[in-house]
Amino acid sequence: MTAPRTIVLAATETGRRLGADLAAHVGGEHRTGRPRDLLAEAWGEADALVLVMAAGAAVRLIARHLADKRTDPAVVCVDDAGRFAVSLCGGHEGGANALADRIAAHLAATPVITTASEAAGLPSLGSLGERFGIRAEGDLAAVGGHVLTGSPVRIERDLPWPLGPVPAPVTDDPTAPLLRVSDRITAVQVPTVFYRPPSLVIGIGSSRGVTAAEVGDLIDQALAAAGLSPLAVHTAATVDLKADETGINEAVTARGWPVVHLPAEALAAIEVPNPSEVVLAAVGTPSVAEAAALHLGGELVVAKRRSPMATVAIARRPARGRLALVSLGPGADDLTTPRAAAELAAAEVVIGYGPYVDQAARWTTRGAVFETFGLGQEVERAVRAVELAREGRAVALVGSGDVGVYAMASPTIEHAGPDIDVVVVPGVTAALAASAILGAPFGHDHCSISLSDLMTPWNLIEERVEAAARADLAIAFYNPRSAGRDWQLARAREILLRHRDPETPVGIVRDAERPGQAVTVTTLGALDVATVQMTTLVLVGTSRTRMASGRMVTPRGYKSEVF
Repeated sequence: MTAPRTIVLAATETGRRLGADLAAHVGGEHRTGRPRDLLAEAWGEADALVLVMAAGAAVRLIARHLADKRTDPAVVCVDDAGRFAVSLCGGHEGGANALADRIAAHLAATPVITTASEAAGLPSLGSLGERFGIRAEGDLAAVGGHVLTGSPVRIERDLPWPLGPVPAPVTDDPTAPLLRVSDRITAVQVPTVFYRPPSLVIGIGSSRGVTAAEVGDLIDQALAAAGLSPLAVHTAATVDLKADETGINEAVTARGWPVVHLPAEALAAIEVPNPSEVVLAAVGTPSVAEAAALHLGGELVVAKRRSPMATVAIARRPARGRLALVSLGPGADDLTTPRAAAELAAAEVVIGYGPYVDQAARWTTRGAVFETFGLGQEVERAVRAVELAREGRAVALVGSGDVGVYAMASPTIEHAGPDIDVVVVPGVTAALAASAILGAPFGHDHCSISLSDLMTPWNLIEERVEAAARADLAIAFYNPRSAGRDWQLARAREILLRHRDPETPVGIVRDAERPGQAVTVTTLGALDVATVQMTTLVLVGTSRTRMASGRMVTPRGYKSEVF
């Protein structure tokens, strides 16, 4: 898919200067000249228009061109002073709301979004599932209006595909408006929004010189005969010998689908119901259309159909749930990354240790479900998250700091198979947060060691402390001390003192980036282990670490460095 094309137009010289800046910011094209003429030309070319002018002028300018919100470009109006970014049309479907927000953030302006769901603080029904490749069609206005009143909807999933949190109560009442996840075109008796998952793969074969019209007609006929929605097509595929076949490429591109070109030997390895010796002799594989349709696995739902110069087949690839392992950071809201916030906003189910789920709740969307687990239930958390993802849900399993560091990513990935999508969202670790609070104790080589022997035998932990001490690495000690483990930090200190000066700086950070944060800087010799608790990190410097204006710093070692 090509990137959306944005064209920026302005009415005044002041507006043109601002327009040039906005075009550069959004990666668009800035056109200058008579606005009426420019708009008439740009309307059929652009996916989005940014009009730098008064709102009234913008409305009069676009009025004669408006036809259908599903096909019109998104239009955002920005005043010459850059004070407001107004989403005029194409708010949900065209992306004008998101573009207005982006422009407003760039200009430190006020975004003006007037669509009903935003006014109510709800996501639009048309945006559900977008993150997972789902596209919506149907009676969006009627069902959306129903949701805005707080009334319940019914949900049906023909396919277990992630949709995201539904911002409405859910009912079994057959008369309630319906949200249906399906790639099939079906008759309904109530107002319905269809969510089309990217489930279908179109396989295409052809003779040389086939026209785009013939290929396109055959594809459309195959989809219609099977009652399948074109919005559910994920990919079109053919043999790599057809990579330069204009008719195939143009037909697929016109429908907005990507096309994949596969080696003949790869297609030959895929079992199909209708192999052909003629095709094998011509291109090196007994099947092109059916094998290409099945290259992502799944089932064949339309066996190959022929026209004089083309063949088409359709497969339904396996549905895949999504499991996001989301890092919340060390505690402060502004240290949770935008990527983590986006995953949480799209999650249908949020799972984790109770306090972490509470921390994550602020980024979730109305309709999300929360499942909490206690300490010691790490395996249960992992199993439950994978189970829900296999049901086709969008699941977020949350952890503090970085979920991949002494946290839930490792046990969860061990349980997850290849049948679900797993993404790991990195985060700011507790060690990095503590290091930043102290200064730069990790300015050179460093490591992290957990002193908890609940999962790792103490003899192995002791060997690691000894190795880090010998290597003169800066060390972050995780899980340094608790009520049930009150001697390990003292033993680690003994090992370090065999290799480091007692005056080596040590930073103690409790509850980093949380309301109870407390910081102490001491030395290895003076370290009082009794002051350390479970939510504390202990950072031990190297032989070169020193204090500079009250801050710990470990020099990088540049020859020109002066300290």
